[in-house]
Amino acid sequence: MRIGLTYDLKERVPEPQGRPEDALEEYDSMETVEAIAKAIEGRGHAAVRLGGGRDFLNRILAEKVDLVFNIAEGLGNFRSREAQVPSVLEMLGVPYSGSDPLCLALTLEKPLAKRLVSFAGVATPKWMVIRDAAQLAEADWGVFPLPAFAKPAHEGSSKGIRVTSRLKSTPQIVEAVKGLLEHYRQPVMVEEFIDGDEVTVGLVGNSPPRVVGIMRVLPRRKTDHFVYSLEVKRDWESLLTYECPAQLATGVLQDIVDYSLRAFEALGCRDFARMDFRISPDGIPYFLEVNPLPGLNPKSGDLPIMARKVGWTYEDLISAVLDAALQRLGAKAQDSHRIQ
Repeated sequence: MRIGLTYDLKERVPEPQGRPEDALEEYDSMETVEAIAKAIEGRGHAAVRLGGGRDFLNRILAEKVDLVFNIAEGLGNFRSREAQVPSVLEMLGVPYSGSDPLCLALTLEKPLAKRLVSFAGVATPKWMVIRDAAQLAEADWGVFPLPAFAKPAHEGSSKGIRVTSRLKSTPQIVEAVKGLLEHYRQPVMVEEFIDGDEVTVGLVGNSPPRVVGIMRVLPRRKTDHFVYSLEVKRDWESLLTYECPAQLATGVLQDIVDYSLRAFEALGCRDFARMDFRISPDGIPYFLEVNPLPGLNPKSGDLPIMARKVGWTYEDLISAVLDAALQRLGAKAQDSHRIQ
């Protein structure tokens, strides 16, 4: 098969003037693209690099591909940007791996994703969305649980999340939200901060997916209130220990698996995803967010790290995602009805 690769490289995305220094954090490196291409070629397929943005539009019309392996994050500050490439592929009738435009749009919008998983019986911290300065001024913070946590409502890769994002008072909340509204130009989600372990869960497959691993994120330096912030992620080799399998009570692990599968189904995820939780002191896993396009950098991506820790090679992981897509698509992947 000829398998197209869709992706957005940091060096190909112009950094908007006046935007925060982490504006390009979600975009990929050529290291990731080449690693995925090598894994696909190792299966006997041809890997066709399609890129993202206008490059993708030109190449998808010119190239004949049987399937697209999609990791494109999309462009702009739109809450539906991750849906851009899959939407074009659907319009052209080109099969692809991963979640569809609806799932990608609603999961990037964190408050909406939280609402849907809570309807499915998954515990999630209390939250409030602030859309502008006027709403911030009117908010009644006296009833909101403290400490709190503030982050942009539709970003990933810990954009806007710093070690200072844990907020202990109303003045701190107001100041933090003002800064996020100004710098990220989107609504801000203020969330109850759950003091406890940070856990991430990798899933691959469909109906139901299988849990690749449950990984606990532990700081090397003792801290009372650990925040899995952008600063920490950028220096993860020095600052973190990734524990997989996570050494947690059996009942907690069972709840994490149950919540992960419920969230995967409720949000309509496909082929692979990564779920993030915080575990409260009384052992309740609280859903934070889901990434249906988890980072696949072979060295630093959370999903590749946990796969490696449970004995998978990188090629095993990419093959599992590809196989999940092919099994889901069936004959469609072999008989594309693309528009000419």
